[in-house]
Amino acid sequence: MKYPRLLFIIVLLIFSSCSQNAESSEMAVQLPDKAMAAPQVEEYYGESPERKLIKEGRVEFETSDMAETRKTVADAVKKNNSYISSDQEYKSPGRISNTVVIRVPANQFDQLLKEATAGVEKYDTKEIHVRDITEEFVDIEARLKTKKELEQRYIDLLKQARNVTEIVEIEKQATELRADIESVEGRLKYLQNNVAFSTLSVTFYENVPHETVFGQKFRNGFRNGWDNLIWFFVMLVNIWPFVILGILAGWGIRRYRRRKK
Repeated sequence: MKYPRLLFIIVLLIFSSCSQNAESSEMAVQLPDKAMAAPQVEEYYGESPERKLIKEGRVEFETSDMAETRKTVADAVKKNNSYISSDQEYKSPGRISNTVVIRVPANQFDQLLKEATAGVEKYDTKEIHVRDITEEFVDIEARLKTKKELEQRYIDLLKQARNVTEIVEIEKQATELRADIESVEGRLKYLQNNVAFSTLSVTFYENVPHETVFGQKFRNGFRNGWDNLIWFFVMLVNIWPFVILGILAGWGIRRYRRRKK
């Protein structure tokens, strides 16, 4: 039967992979203490790879003109080939603020920061962080390469399958491996996007006079009184014929009473 032969080949592949890991572990045990210190990426992969850096920044400052500052930020975004991924506005007693999250090409981060905050003399907050993910990036690429090589072996085995049982078993293993490959590829694309585009969060706010509860009620009462007075005159205009009739009726009654006396 071909099924035991197929299982033997699959087990052989797995055993080969485990043997390589075991050899690596034995080599690691034989290394001297000095070599066991935190190794650099190039010690694992030969030549030093290109550094993969993720840059993120956050600034916060006060402005006297929200509209003008927002225009300055928008112009800087457009000029530096960036885009706004998030735009939020907050209102609270005594303060109006706006937070804009910008995605900018990594090589234009500094220029965008300079232009978006032009004229700012004092920052409440200014933070710039750079994360080196070179080791993780290279490790994911190596894992992806290994998984794709194993997938190719499954494809070769599928060509040699002689019956339905072998085909089903190989396709099952290949499907699971394909899911792992897509997951690793998704992580790799995520890292590539974060390396290519840096993130800058800009928060600017304006302080506005804060009214007390009594002052607000007094202002509202004055406005309501004025509105009621206007509506009173409007009502008089709408019923002016009745007003005139009432005046004439009152004048007639008074005159009649005087004559009677």
